[in-house]
Amino acid sequence: MAREIVLDTETTGFDPLTGDRLVELAALEIESFVPTGRSFHVYIDPLRDMPAEAEKVHGLSSAFLRGKPRFDSAEVVDAFLEFVGDAPIIAHNAAFDRAFVNWELANCGRAEIHEAQWIDTLALAKNRFPGMHNSLDALCKRFKISLSEREKHGALIDAKLLAAVYLELKGGRERRLELSAETTSTSVSMTVRVDYGPRPRALAPRSTEAERARHAAFIRDKVKGEALWAPFGLEGLIEAEEKAA
Repeated sequence: MAREIVLDTETTGFDPLTGDRLVELAALEIESFVPTGRSFHVYIDPLRDMPAEAEKVHGLSSAFLRGKPRFDSAEVVDAFLEFVGDAPIIAHNAAFDRAFVNWELANCGRAEIHEAQWIDTLALAKNRFPGMHNSLDALCKRFKISLSEREKHGALIDAKLLAAVYLELKGGRERRLELSAETTSTSVSMTVRVDYGPRPRALAPRSTEAERARHAAFIRDKVKGEALWAPFGLEGLIEAEEKAA
């Protein structure tokens, strides 16, 4: 079965090269487009202040994050890399999340996750809905995915929403029907051929001897010049009728 990881992050800003850092990281496991229930989720101490504009978006304050594990701690970086493995990583506007994740990995001496491992749902959405708004919110509304649990942006809830959006982008209802069909038992119709042996006792002819004689006379007298019956003769004709009966 195809294993994929749906990922989302929250940060202090827009660019790790200008000092912004990860503050929340969430990843959900799906197999063949079905969530398995396994997830990875952690809050991270960015070791810096939280800008007011960023806090308005995700609601994570410096006070809340202070004392949370650092990204370079084993409970974050090792656990995250083990959870992801070599599975494709699905993210919305993947370049943004990839930049932060790879900066943090490089900062603690780990190999970056190559771009080829990432799947960008924003690119998928733009290809399917060119010229339309394709933010995560817009896609949820378009696909009628409930946003009732989402008061603010959060990596875990956004990863759950993105998993539902990704399913729709990859086939939606049609794919759910395929998955349902795979789990439904099917009946198999069979045609059975039965070869019967010879009857233990032959059936008696339905015509009488007198009827067969009259029929033979009719053929002889009325169907004149017909060579079809010649090879049989009267006796052959009677024998053929008996076999047919």
